[in-house]
Amino acid sequence: MTYHAPVDDILFALKTAAGLDDLINRGSISVDADTVRAVIEEAGKFATEVLDPLNSVGDKTTSKLVNGKVETPPGWAEAYKAFVEGGWGALPASEAIGGQGLPEMVAMAVMEIWSSSNLSFSLCPLLTHAAIDAVAAEGSPELQRVYLSKMVSGEWSGTMNLTEPHAGSDLGALRTRAEKQADGTYRIFGTKIFITYGDHEMTDNIIHLVLARLPDGPPGTRGISLFLVPKRLVNADGSLGARNDVVCASLEHKLGIHASPTAVMKYGEKDGAIGYLVGQENRGLNTMFIMMNEARLGVGVQGVAIAERATQRAIAYAQERKQGRSAKGKAGDMSPIIEHADTRRNLMTMKALTQAARAICLVTARELDVSHAAKDAATKAAATARAALLTPIAKAFSTDIACEVASIGVQVHGGMGFIEETGAAQHYRDARILPIYEGTNGIQAIDLVTRKLPLEGGRVLAGYIAELRETVEEVRASNRPDFGRMGERLAAAVDALEETSGWLGGTLQKNPEAALAGAQPYLRLFGLASGGNYLARGALAAARNGPAGSAAARIAVARFFAENLATAAPGLKDTIVTGADSTLALEPEALSA
Repeated sequence: MTYHAPVDDILFALKTAAGLDDLINRGSISVDADTVRAVIEEAGKFATEVLDPLNSVGDKTTSKLVNGKVETPPGWAEAYKAFVEGGWGALPASEAIGGQGLPEMVAMAVMEIWSSSNLSFSLCPLLTHAAIDAVAAEGSPELQRVYLSKMVSGEWSGTMNLTEPHAGSDLGALRTRAEKQADGTYRIFGTKIFITYGDHEMTDNIIHLVLARLPDGPPGTRGISLFLVPKRLVNADGSLGARNDVVCASLEHKLGIHASPTAVMKYGEKDGAIGYLVGQENRGLNTMFIMMNEARLGVGVQGVAIAERATQRAIAYAQERKQGRSAKGKAGDMSPIIEHADTRRNLMTMKALTQAARAICLVTARELDVSHAAKDAATKAAATARAALLTPIAKAFSTDIACEVASIGVQVHGGMGFIEETGAAQHYRDARILPIYEGTNGIQAIDLVTRKLPLEGGRVLAGYIAELRETVEEVRASNRPDFGRMGERLAAAVDALEETSGWLGGTLQKNPEAALAGAQPYLRLFGLASGGNYLARGALAAARNGPAGSAAARIAVARFFAENLATAAPGLKDTIVTGADSTLALEPEALSA
């Protein structure tokens, strides 16, 4: 089954949830609606014609390390060349550094399309964009001059090098070291693991951003610095020079995303890899978080993408597969399984979760756009804070539902879903990494409760909840029969969010372990309340403006979410507020007995 970009669904979410038209009318973004549609449509064509045909090829063939060189699957290098020639790598970067300067919202919409059609391929430009952000924000003028234009064009790719074999997500335990040289460069020594596109043949150079520790740096995360370490050194005239002392030692054999080379990278096996400081010494983690936050939103979009792809495949199969007789089927004839009530529930769940997660991610991107474009300090600060609040939701809720939706997609296929040839299993396998990398979803939940909930003394969250209530009241005031109990159910979800937020805020001070025991269900509750709210905004807009058929479908999905999925919110509230004692009842020793 061929992937087709959901252009209308993406544009609808951009307009109704993320307020695209309002931003255009206020001049907050320098693009018009026609251009946005054209970009998304062209991205869809490239995805359908170039990337989608390579997806299953890459899954079966995988990337391989052969004689010290990484070989990507057949067609990969040609597809990447076409990607660069089409200017797609430069889409979100500012015009000042050679980019096209399109809004983050549009970049993330296009990232969804790349990731739906070929998740393994999309990881390369995702990491490159994140590296560009870090170098553009904190790199010296010389580093920016030498590296940015080639990275923006896509001629050179970028990576993030954080994790080490013994450290996992605990960056304070990093051992990779950096030794300062007389010429101002540094020599890097150490091993990094799980490095996406750590080596490949698609670009002439790979720009690694590496966390390392100076000999006299303070312990823990306060002593970490960030270094730019190119695969090949760059001569004074901009030409490529000698190979740096960095090698790919091996590639991981993974559950999914087989075509994406996940490398073990070794630095300084000889005289030390030459690196250049990015930002200030011992402040590397601050700079790395510029990359991390960009990547976390991008991974959330990947969750949306896999959910969308799994949904498309499940619907296509359900339309064709005949089994049993539905309530409206003719005697003696088998019915397409899409007519069976249970299958319809499964497909509605897939559609509703996917569309809710898409809206959350695009709203987060919108806040980043406002924070970049705002002329006054208050607006910039408010948008920055709102983006910070929503980023863990965008990353974790969207990737959690990707696994759920992909799993439901396998179920819709029945026994054939367990067979690789249908393609449903690949989505399930590919999705499973998403809640893990760029900060596990448990870390996102902890971040939400300990750092984002208390922002500005809770005022950032309070303002957000007030906006959710405005939508709830508008739904209630509409009195539309086709909205069903949407207003009532969403009001209960927002009530649950507000009550648990207050409880967590107080408990965090008195009993932090009890608060953290409820962090994961709190993040899920947050996603249900916000996702349901954005779908309701879409339903309101569809009821006002859309043609009858389109409006009916938008309203039906929003109503389903409210009446079938958001209903979990009050139960999650009870889990958070009263569940800590049972969660922590067994000590670690007893758990492992």
